[in-house]
Amino acid sequence: MPLFGKKKEKEKNHLVENQQHSQQQTATSRNDTPNGASEMPYVARDEAARPKLVFHCQLAHGSPTGLITGFTNVKELYQKIAEAYEVPGSEILFCTLNTHKVDMSQLLGGQIGLEDFIFAHTKGRVKQVRIEKTEPALGLTITDNGAGYAFIKRIKEGSVIDRIPHEGPNSVVVGDHIEMIDDKSLVGSRHFEVAKMLKEIPVGTTFTMRVVEPLKSGFSIIGSKPGKKSGGGDLKSGRETLRIRSKGPATVQEADDVVEVAVNKINGLLESFMGINDSELAQTIWEIGHGKQNTHEFAVAIDESELGEFGFTDEFIFDLWGAISDAKSGRLKAESANERM
Repeated sequence: MPLFGKKKEKEKNHLVENQQHSQQQTATSRNDTPNGASEMPYVARDEAARPKLVFHCQLAHGSPTGLITGFTNVKELYQKIAEAYEVPGSEILFCTLNTHKVDMSQLLGGQIGLEDFIFAHTKGRVKQVRIEKTEPALGLTITDNGAGYAFIKRIKEGSVIDRIPHEGPNSVVVGDHIEMIDDKSLVGSRHFEVAKMLKEIPVGTTFTMRVVEPLKSGFSIIGSKPGKKSGGGDLKSGRETLRIRSKGPATVQEADDVVEVAVNKINGLLESFMGINDSELAQTIWEIGHGKQNTHEFAVAIDESELGEFGFTDEFIFDLWGAISDAKSGRLKAESANERM
């Protein structure tokens, strides 16, 4: 079990002392070093087969800096963070990289840069919201944390959900975990299951959505690993990353610009067709397709893989293959570069 110190009592006092000190600090930019935050390594046991990598971590609402290591998948990462801060693993909603803010562009997905600083967002206020579905689409893009919680990644401007208050006890905002629809619990559901359920609600129906927002009170320490290069959480060419999965072992990889633009494009297609955002799923689609020669081979490979259960339409398969082909030929990379000019 990860420990901040050798004795639990001493560890607890150390956390309290650091927390009291942290309340006197002011928030700084994501590239600053934490002031007064002690780095507290914990003991790892029987983890010889796991990547010997250490990541700096804080709770997004404020905490001392902890060192997290010895995980091979998303669920283990969340459990390591929970153990380090002595909170239940079920309290962690999601993690962001290099910022304590609920910034979905910095959401921890399938990859972590080896120099990235992890911020864990825990459960805050619970809200019960009555929603009348006046249009076929609610305007939500849903993702999940890979450990049983689906949450809102994006709200379309002018949509049904966008017209709901953005503040207060009846608000729905980006980062909210969708815990329940009417009397059905969604804990443990994947993003596509939640998106499907919301889509199937008939127009004209009024339903209740129970959501849990991330805890936001009084963040006081924010920083990054000493000596960390600026540039945020973007993956750059020549930079090593740890790829973590909901299933299977973690692997260290060299960041690849072609893969990055392909995954981003595929993720955009997932959002357009299915209302979900999932970098790991997009990465898996790329890995299935990048060695194939044509649409037929790709379609067969998808059907024979675990992704066959999604039941992708022929049109969607065609669009996915177009993104993969463009990425392999370099067209996507060129388009991405032109868009930034």
